[in-house]
Amino acid sequence: MENRFPIWKNLLVVTVVVIGIFFSLPNLYGQDPSIQISAQRKATLNESTLESVKQSLSQAGLTPISAVLEENTILVRFNDTDNQLKASDRLKEDLGSGYTVALNLAPATPDWMQSMNVNPMYLGLDLRGGVHFLLDVDMEAAIRQAEERYTADIRLALRNAKVRYLAVQRANSKIWVKFKDRETLEAGIRVFDKELGSLKISEDENDLRLTATISEAEQKEIREFALAQNMTTLRNRVNELGVAEPVIQQQGDRRIVVQLPGVQDTTQAKDILGATATLEFRMVDAEHDVQNAIRNHAPIGTRIYYERDGNPVLLKRRVIVTGDQIVDASSGLDQQNGAPSVFISLNGVGAKKMAQTTRTNIGKQMAVVFIENKVHTAIENGEKVRRKTQVEEVINVATIQGSFSKRFQITGLDSTREARNLSLLLRAGALAAPVEIVEERTIGPSLGKDNIERGLTSVIAGFAVVLVFMAIHYRVFGMVANLALTINLVLIVSILSMLQATLTLPGIAGIVLTVGMAVDANVLIFERIREEIRNGNSPQSSIYFGYEKAFSTIFDANITTLLVALVLFGFGTGPIKGFAVTLSIGILTSMFTAIMGTRSLINLIYGNKRVKKLAI
Repeated sequence: MENRFPIWKNLLVVTVVVIGIFFSLPNLYGQDPSIQISAQRKATLNESTLESVKQSLSQAGLTPISAVLEENTILVRFNDTDNQLKASDRLKEDLGSGYTVALNLAPATPDWMQSMNVNPMYLGLDLRGGVHFLLDVDMEAAIRQAEERYTADIRLALRNAKVRYLAVQRANSKIWVKFKDRETLEAGIRVFDKELGSLKISEDENDLRLTATISEAEQKEIREFALAQNMTTLRNRVNELGVAEPVIQQQGDRRIVVQLPGVQDTTQAKDILGATATLEFRMVDAEHDVQNAIRNHAPIGTRIYYERDGNPVLLKRRVIVTGDQIVDASSGLDQQNGAPSVFISLNGVGAKKMAQTTRTNIGKQMAVVFIENKVHTAIENGEKVRRKTQVEEVINVATIQGSFSKRFQITGLDSTREARNLSLLLRAGALAAPVEIVEERTIGPSLGKDNIERGLTSVIAGFAVVLVFMAIHYRVFGMVANLALTINLVLIVSILSMLQATLTLPGIAGIVLTVGMAVDANVLIFERIREEIRNGNSPQSSIYFGYEKAFSTIFDANITTLLVALVLFGFGTGPIKGFAVTLSIGILTSMFTAIMGTRSLINLIYGNKRVKKLAI
């Protein structure tokens, strides 16, 4: 009996091994501590900015490995994290608030590999690389937003009931409604009881005024909803960024922890997570002169806004549609003039409001107001001070040409990149309340070093013990198994790299487990071969039947473990998924190397030869 593989099987083994080695190579180059600089909306990045960055670093006595301008960002690489941190502080001070300076770990993979899309696998936050954010939810703003919604609802309910009122205003966490006489006040009470029963109202007979407040129970619900909605929105935003195995957890009653392992573009992550962007659609007040409003006071029911070029616009205070009524948004180009655009779809409520407004205001102008809340750090008197800023600007004023409701587009954006970011924010959902980044950490080699060393030590120790045992106990066959085991580890790393998966500490545990399982398969095969030899079979027959009879046992054992790993991946989160991913990959690669890989090598050594005795 001859033990030979068909040519295609040998070629398959060789091809898989070569591809595995090639895709695992990027992991040998490591990562460089880097700084990533991006421009805010009104700032620009060009060669002049790059020269300013180099000059600033030179004056601080810092020499980077490289500083390049690429795809709207400047990437500066350093040899160590100390220089990286010093450079970050210096550049934040010199560049000012117009630029975002974020810490990063940039792959040191050669350019020719990157051009072929061959990249290293990501390392989890517990090993090296990634960003940690602690976000504080502005609960006071959530309550204010609820009060503003109720203010608009009160006006609408009174108008629908044809109850005349003098004023509806919000102040000091209360909403008060003033009436002309006692009769209309009583009519207002009936409207509140019928339409706005969730509000607590008190009556001031002398002043003919009703005061409405949100109850404590409802305020608690608003806070809980704001936290839950923000977590959902942030999770959607992280999914849009394509981050592997993110961690988004509640901390206390108003804070959210966001961990983004393996993030490469930390600048974009910071912009997307930290910004609260939404839109408001308002009608333009064409009856009053905007310049007169600037010199004196804006008429009642109106407010002055400014376009991006600084031109003032007088808008009505009544909001037609807000960002939380947007269900979908996508970026593209306007078919008529090719300008960057965002195509928006509204929910049923928003579509109804938009249809009513546009139907009755054809020929009039409507404005799109972009609202963004940000927190930036400024250096004042040598100390870091966090400042809250709110940007409210009109990005588009257009004449309503016809009635529309559910789907439409907005233009007036500066670039296609801004259109993409705005559509991402709107598509991922509006935050129920603004969030502030109160803590930001980029996890570098210093923090993950101990975990990396322990993880590598565990893999190397387990690997070494297995190698020694197999070599002593099974001799030539043991050395073949050791080579297959080495290739198995290479294949696991290469598949993780190809999938751009994130390796965590639990993931390393999964790799250690697959090392034992891979050897277990070889032990079953080799013991079967020994048994066949003891039964008097020839060496070639023993090899053949040893592999054939052990296959079903190995297959059953690995399939059951693979099913458990798939269940862990389906129902687990975070670290559990990391363990399940490496375990699943390890099971598949170990079956390939333990069965087909070792068989190919054994056939090469003993196949097609007259052998009297096997070194097993």
